[in-house]
Amino acid sequence: MDYQTFQPHPELASIIKCYWTLDSPKEDIPQTQTIVPDGCMEMIFHYGDLYKQYIDGEAIVQPRYCVFGQLTEPLRIESTGITGIFSVRFHHDGFLPFATIPIKQMDDKAVPLDDLFGTAGTELGEKVFQSNTIQEKIDLVESFLRERLNTETIDRIVQSTIDILLQVNGQISVNELSQQTNINRRQLERRFSSAIGMSPKQLSKTIRLQSILKHLLHKEYVNLTTLAYDAEYYDQAHFIKDFKEFTGLTPKEFYGDNLQMTSLFYGKDS
Repeated sequence: MDYQTFQPHPELASIIKCYWTLDSPKEDIPQTQTIVPDGCMEMIFHYGDLYKQYIDGEAIVQPRYCVFGQLTEPLRIESTGITGIFSVRFHHDGFLPFATIPIKQMDDKAVPLDDLFGTAGTELGEKVFQSNTIQEKIDLVESFLRERLNTETIDRIVQSTIDILLQVNGQISVNELSQQTNINRRQLERRFSSAIGMSPKQLSKTIRLQSILKHLLHKEYVNLTTLAYDAEYYDQAHFIKDFKEFTGLTPKEFYGDNLQMTSLFYGKDS
């Protein structure tokens, strides 16, 4: 697999985390891959063959052009042929200025671009599909997003709270977040649901486990007990429970071919 990342124009850097591409030949025996939640929404364009995703054991073919909402659980996917993907990875609250339906309604769903943007979404998808270079794809997407950027929808309280979560790798309670931001817990939860599609607790857990995931992928740990202790889990059982909820596997089961794409996406800074 060939995975590459590209940086957005500085004007959009506070909204877009990166662009990435993934290219891979057809597999003789397609392998199911697991994508773990990272708290970021994605705008995805398949210029290769489409992917299947599994929901409750049932395979559904993804749209060719879509925005994937927040993952609240591991996502199992499988290629149907040659992989060619161009994607826009937004910051945690980065899709909010472009949302045409409530963010929360998009959780765990691949929403077609035409459902979000009508014929303009279809036209964007077709132009990106037909473009010959990655830079052309980036230029098309950035022009489209600039035209629709609504900065009035950006929630500065949510942004500052996300900054706190990132600084402490998610190792903070919602009550502490509420105190630091001077926003009561219920209001903070409502604002997070509207801006991100997740609660502060869910995002905190996601950020903490993403930090652990990167340590595991880079083999930057002595043993699992120490890793759990450093992440401030109160016991090993709590750590294993959260890890399995997040990845679908126990930490000991973590290494394997079914996490090949996770290793690509989250084993690098992006």
